[in-house]
Amino acid sequence: MNERTLTLNLGPQHPSTHGVLRVILELDGETVVDARPDIGFLHRGIEKLAESRTWHQCIVLTDRIDYLAAMSNNLAYVTAVEKLMGLDVPRRAQYVRVALAELQRIASHLFWLGTHAHDLGAMTPLFYALREREVIMDIFESLAGSRLMPSFLRIGGLAADIDGGFVKSVLDFTESFPRRVDEYESLLTDNPIWKLRTRGVGVLDGENCLRLGISGPMLRGTGVGWDIRKSHPYSCYEDFQFEIPVGTEGDVYDRYLVRVREMRESARIARQAVEGLPAGAWVTDDPAAVFPPREHLKNNVAAMIRHFGLVMEGMTPPAGEVYHAIESPRGELGFYLVSDGGPKPLRFKVRPPSFVNLQGLVKMIRGRLLADVMAVIGALDIVLAEVDR
Repeated sequence: MNERTLTLNLGPQHPSTHGVLRVILELDGETVVDARPDIGFLHRGIEKLAESRTWHQCIVLTDRIDYLAAMSNNLAYVTAVEKLMGLDVPRRAQYVRVALAELQRIASHLFWLGTHAHDLGAMTPLFYALREREVIMDIFESLAGSRLMPSFLRIGGLAADIDGGFVKSVLDFTESFPRRVDEYESLLTDNPIWKLRTRGVGVLDGENCLRLGISGPMLRGTGVGWDIRKSHPYSCYEDFQFEIPVGTEGDVYDRYLVRVREMRESARIARQAVEGLPAGAWVTDDPAAVFPPREHLKNNVAAMIRHFGLVMEGMTPPAGEVYHAIESPRGELGFYLVSDGGPKPLRFKVRPPSFVNLQGLVKMIRGRLLADVMAVIGALDIVLAEVDR
């Protein structure tokens, strides 16, 4: 700091930091000269905790890494373990996973849209967005018994099969949802105040995004159409028709447009998944990794012994290491797992997009006004539990 600048502490209690993010700003008047993000207020040591849990017990921990996209975290983790073990997941389970992941993407983007708009002075979009998000939460609750942290996916498949009620709920939602997105856009897309607050603000080009490892809507807003669902398809994503929305300017406005269009595409994918849902098993039949059906526990001693062994001792993947990533609502979410052949991970490391994307904050706000900082932080769409695991 010099005599002409002021050091301002933004957060960690500020509502527009979207969690306990502290940013130490150096201001010349209202212009940001420099900034230093300070994280570490939410550290819970989830990665280390996972190393003292069995492979199945880690699933509930992944819910809590990004609590706005729990299904996506479940999917990234279980697919990494399945890759490590070489498990073949039934197509029915893979289609259901896709439907759930895309519904979760919509729910996450809706929460982002409402809070981001609220940060910039628009209250109505928050009420509209939460209206549709509640419908998705109801679908999750009817399926898994929990709304925010469902822990419904399992290594090898699903916790249970779905029924016609789930299919009908998804079809009803995806039929009405595009009209709801039209309502959001009628409030914001051509709103002159919204454009003034977002266009040309927080610009970061594709080259800098790639250099910093930034992914997801942040990267696609620059015009780089990188999406793991297309580049490295997983869980049968290659079976579905969808587009990858991209922007041109790499500013806050383009990130808004990309996420809004992604919600439309996610509804399209979820509908395809339930309409083309294959028949058959919803979990693999590998006894080394999958719990036996509950109805077998009542009259089959072998099933009881197998269940007891998986609960008390855990499964034992072969020794080795694996990295697997998916396209979460915020970007590339990857799990690096190391097994020594035992019932617990030897190493459990998460590659969280929120943490990596936060690296671009200083570049985007340096030279901008203090009011623009809120717009840029909102456009990052970070979840601090994922930033500081």
